[in-house]
Amino acid sequence: MANATVRVRFCPSPTGNPHVGMVRTALFNWAFARHHGGTMVFRIEDTDAARDSEESYEQLLDAMNWLGLDWDEGPEVGGPHEPYRQSQRMDIYRDVAAKLLESGHAYRCYCTTEELDERREAARAAGRPSGYDGKCREVTAEQKEQYEREGREPIVRFRMPDEPITFTDLVRGELTFTPENVPDYGIVRANGAPLYTLVNPVDDALMGITHVLRGEDLLSSTPRQIALYRALAEIGVGSGTLPEFGHLPYVMGEGNKKLSKRNPESSLNLYRERGFLREGLLNYLSLLGWSLSADRDIFTVEELVAAFDIKDVNANPARFDLKKAEALNAEHIRRLDVKAFMDACAPWLKAPFAPWAPEKFDQAQFEAIAPHAQTRLTVLSDITANVDFLFLDEPVEDEASWQKAMKEGSDALLRTARAKLAEAEWNADALKAAVVAAGEEHGLKLGKAQAPVRVAVTGRTVGLPLFESLEVLGRERTLARVDAALARLAG
Repeated sequence: MANATVRVRFCPSPTGNPHVGMVRTALFNWAFARHHGGTMVFRIEDTDAARDSEESYEQLLDAMNWLGLDWDEGPEVGGPHEPYRQSQRMDIYRDVAAKLLESGHAYRCYCTTEELDERREAARAAGRPSGYDGKCREVTAEQKEQYEREGREPIVRFRMPDEPITFTDLVRGELTFTPENVPDYGIVRANGAPLYTLVNPVDDALMGITHVLRGEDLLSSTPRQIALYRALAEIGVGSGTLPEFGHLPYVMGEGNKKLSKRNPESSLNLYRERGFLREGLLNYLSLLGWSLSADRDIFTVEELVAAFDIKDVNANPARFDLKKAEALNAEHIRRLDVKAFMDACAPWLKAPFAPWAPEKFDQAQFEAIAPHAQTRLTVLSDITANVDFLFLDEPVEDEASWQKAMKEGSDALLRTARAKLAEAEWNADALKAAVVAAGEEHGLKLGKAQAPVRVAVTGRTVGLPLFESLEVLGRERTLARVDAALARLAG
């Protein structure tokens, strides 16, 4: 049932390349918003000038556009809560921090890093929680004056309530955090720069976010943010309505470790460059913690949106399985109509991917071979190696394939095959019959008989259906390549 009041947000930091864990979070937020007929807010968390970059920002926009994860409010779209880049909202955060200080919900903390470390070590040694101990909660005027004479620059800490915080997580159920495990925390740095712990809840409150769907790694910060939302309501920031939270399971890589940004398999660019279809990649990423049904792994983006419910997300960690991702992508490639398949392959049929000169590419030949290629590709970039025999003057030199196929007696077989191919009608069935007949003369079944022919013509032991390939390549070029192979064997 449509619920236009649903407002979710996706707020990545523009640091490094987009990664699949980030995309999974964006996808679940987008699917949830679209399922309920709600609003997807795209917000950029770029308050860390040392780590954020415009290049990463542009990559984020490009990735979201490529994946088709459109947004209703945010960069390039606008909306009633502009701006949507946190670096452009600093005046808002400064004003809110001042109000929190004035109301007593926050206070200035003058503790040095060395003092904090020393007290944490002492707490750990005594078996106590090692979070902030509240030393600066009640600083006197005299103490404040003394600290400032010493040149100490305070941070701003939020004052946590001295009572448990309980909330119902949409994925994990009811959770309770006790005060000793959620100490007062920093919201503004000593240099006046606001921290994530302040800016995201402030933006959520001001933008009317109803559901916060994010990674499990942020679960421990939720009680702090709930307390802050309540304080914001008291000082008149936002509507006062708490969003609902859902924490998505970790995505695990090799060795059951969390898939990190540093893991090559985590890079979205890798899948895009290899030629994953948007539909194939989104289908697989949606299975990292959710499923359409117990016995169905392959579905369209539209079917995902129609069925998606955050309450069906599994709390257990999800393992990233590259082979399964490839298998699903291959199925989505096979589901394309041939014209859409050819259009999708186009980038890999020209520079810098194609090893042939542009003028050597023959569109008619590609159209003839495309239906056979479509059934065999795992990713779109595979098309280049599968069709290069058509557009190169000579087949690729693959020494391993040559050694594997050209056994003793291969020259005699190739001479017989060449003679029969030269006399055959030039269609796949007749060409197969010619190679079968050549094999029979040498006591070989089709599998062993066609191997030397395949390597002579394509350079490889595996590839597209051989006889359909020969038909498209043509009589003259096929026989010339068999002759070249015979000359090499004789040499």
